[in-house]
Amino acid sequence: MPREGKFFELFNAHAEQIVAGGHELAALMNKLGDTVKTADEHAKIIDAIETRADHIAHEGITLLHRTFITPFDRDSIHQLISSMDDILDMIQDVAESLVLYDIRRVSQEARQLADICQSCCERVKSVVGLLSNMEHAQVILKTCREIDQLESDADRVMRSAISRLFRDEPDMRQVIKLKTLYELLETVTDRCEDVAKIVEGLVLENS
Repeated sequence: MPREGKFFELFNAHAEQIVAGGHELAALMNKLGDTVKTADEHAKIIDAIETRADHIAHEGITLLHRTFITPFDRDSIHQLISSMDDILDMIQDVAESLVLYDIRRVSQEARQLADICQSCCERVKSVVGLLSNMEHAQVILKTCREIDQLESDADRVMRSAISRLFRDEPDMRQVIKLKTLYELLETVTDRCEDVAKIVEGLVLENS
């Protein structure tokens, strides 16, 4: 049976799709209502990115079953692939919710949360890209801590946004829509933090 396979190539390819999804999400939030591209068009682009990521994840799981000697613990590799896939699933949920709820303008807090999501996605790509060489252990751990901090920032922004929403928004339908949007955006950062925790565990076990 083959040794190791091309796991790191697949990790990197998957992470590239995560960054693409994060960028498209930020573009959607920051340009909604100010661009010729509609929310539905952004959502279709995100759907295509998520589909490509699904194919990569499937290839990774298949490779895991066919490989005798893996670079890391098999369960950890499976968790990493699944957790990376969860990030794009959540980004897709955000875009689909915008279309479903017909949200045509978003608040500054929603844009801020999308920017934090983008930063988290970029750092996920950084830590995944360094996994093949444990000489980068300290850099990886530092970046994982940055993801954790960004998740905390997103949580704080979400709580503040929901508080202001209940205080200032008279339309209860709009309250429900935006509250759901804030929570979904914050959950994207939670999923990025999940990846960071798995990567941190891999580094601590193998460096």
